[in-house]
Amino acid sequence: MKHTFRSAWSGLLRPFQRPDRTPQVGALCLRARKGGAQVLLITSRDTGRWIIPKGWPMDGLSDARAAQQEAWEEAGVREGRVSAAPVGSFPYDKRKSDNRVIPVDVAVYRIEVDAMADDFPEANERTRRWVSPTQAAEMVDEPELAALLRGLEGQGPNA
Repeated sequence: MKHTFRSAWSGLLRPFQRPDRTPQVGALCLRARKGGAQVLLITSRDTGRWIIPKGWPMDGLSDARAAQQEAWEEAGVREGRVSAAPVGSFPYDKRKSDNRVIPVDVAVYRIEVDAMADDFPEANERTRRWVSPTQAAEMVDEPELAALLRGLEGQGPNA
């Protein structure tokens, strides 16, 4: 399994990662609505800023499935179709509780959301909100994530 993961990482994901940054996976959760797609944003637990669900790669799961797991744990995405390959990436600096800063690069996987749950692991720790891609781009702090979100405007969730 490790060999398969390393091969996939080297062949598919490595071009997205910056060599001086630790990899994470993120979930770009979308749903169809009249007038276009909506993006799911959640608040971070520490600062309350708007983000997409994201976290560390998980042993035994592909990065796409790890992003789907993060979407469940952090946002309550119960069912959805996840892209096999990342649709983009963005860097950010993760501040740990001891004030260390870890430079991170997030490979972003698109999830077409079919069902949400009200009760999920981090339901009491986060707020979630569905917004247009343009509004989402204005709400997040990371410029590269904002650019990725702006690129969704006018697209349906299946684009």
